[in-house]
Amino acid sequence: MNFQRLISDKVLERLAHLPAVALLGPRQVGKTTLAKQLQKVIQKESIYLDLESPEDYNRLSNLENYLQQREDNLLIIDEVQRMPALFPVLRSVIDRNRSNTRFLLLGSASPELLAKSSETLAGRISYIEVNPFVYQEVSQSYGYEKLWLRGGFPGMLMANSDEISFQNRLDFIQSYLERELPLLGLSVWPNTLRNLLRMIAHVHGNVLNYSDFAKSLGLDINTIKRYIDYFEQSFLIRRLQPYYLNVSKRLVKSPKIYLRDSGIFHAVVGIENREDLEGFIGKGNSWEGFVIQQIIAQLKPSVSPYFYRTQDGAELDLVLVKGITPVLGIEIKYSNTPKINKGNTVSANDLGNIPLLCITPSVTEDYQLNENKTVTNFERSFQHLKRLHLI
Repeated sequence: MNFQRLISDKVLERLAHLPAVALLGPRQVGKTTLAKQLQKVIQKESIYLDLESPEDYNRLSNLENYLQQREDNLLIIDEVQRMPALFPVLRSVIDRNRSNTRFLLLGSASPELLAKSSETLAGRISYIEVNPFVYQEVSQSYGYEKLWLRGGFPGMLMANSDEISFQNRLDFIQSYLERELPLLGLSVWPNTLRNLLRMIAHVHGNVLNYSDFAKSLGLDINTIKRYIDYFEQSFLIRRLQPYYLNVSKRLVKSPKIYLRDSGIFHAVVGIENREDLEGFIGKGNSWEGFVIQQIIAQLKPSVSPYFYRTQDGAELDLVLVKGITPVLGIEIKYSNTPKINKGNTVSANDLGNIPLLCITPSVTEDYQLNENKTVTNFERSFQHLKRLHLI
C-alpha cells in the first residue's frame, strides 16, 4: 500500500528549479518508494541506481563518463553516503549542463555527515527531510493510536500484527547500531551505543544532561556528545532547543531530548502492544514526544520549534517561533480533562502573551479556557496550526 506523502509537491517544485534535490532520512522511512512514485510523474527519462547494489556501484566506477552519457535524464541515486567521490563529479556535470540534468539523491544522513555535498554542491542542491508517516498521510487507513504505538516507519506501521511490528523495530535498532552508524563513520562497540540509547529512552522528553550519561557509561562528556551528534544526524533522536532570546529570567538553556519516532522509542523500552502502553509509567512523555514529532515534521521552513522553561519551573512543551518572534505556545496533555497551570500562563506571558493551544488525545469538542487558551484534540490541532499558517 502506497500513501501520498505531503512533501511530494515540494520535491517536484525544487526539481523544477534546481539541478539536484537530496531526500534525507533514516533507512526504511520511505525515501525509495517516494522517489519511484515521483519517477512516474516527472517528464524525463529516468534511471534508478542503488549504491548498495554492487552492480550499480560498479556502473559508477567511471563516474564522469557515466554521467556525461546521461546528461538529459533524471538520475535517482540511492544510498549516496556510500560514495563520497560522487559529489565533486556531480558538480562538474551540473555546471556543464545545468538546464537539463536532474539528480534526485537519497541518503540516510544529514548534510552535516554528507559534508562533501555541502561543500561542492552549494547553490545547486536542495535538502528535503523525509520523516516517518505523519497522521494526515495515513489517517484513511490507521487511527492515531496505532500510529503512536507503532510509529511512522511504513513497514512497522503496516505490519500484520503488533508482534511483527515490534520485532521489525527491534531488528531496525540492531541494524542501525551494528551496521548503519559504522557506515556513517561511528565505529563503536554496539553494546555501548545500545546502553546509551536505553539511557536516552529513560529521559525521553527531559532536559539533556551529558554528565549523567558520561558517568553511567564511564566515558568523557565530549565522547557522549559525539555519539549523540551521530544519533541526531542520522535522524534517530531530536534535541529540542530552549527558547531564551530577549528574556531576562533565569532560564533552562540545555536542550530536551527525544527519540524521534514513537515506535522506535516503544521498542527500546519494551512496549509491544496497547495494553503495555496503557500501563507504561512514561506514557505521558511518550504522548508528548509523538505529538511534537508530528508537528515538527510539518512545520513551514519559516517556523522553528523550541521549548521554554524557567529555573523556577514555568514551562511550555513547545513554542513555535517565526523568525525571532514566538507566535504560539503548545502544551501536550495525556488527559481529556487537562489543566493549564500557572507556570504555563507565566511562560506565555514571558513570551509576549502568546496564545496557548493545549493538545489532548481525543477531547470531544474544542473549548476556550479564556480568549487566549484553547483546548483541542490531536486530530483537530492541525487545523489550528494551518489556520495560523504554521504548517
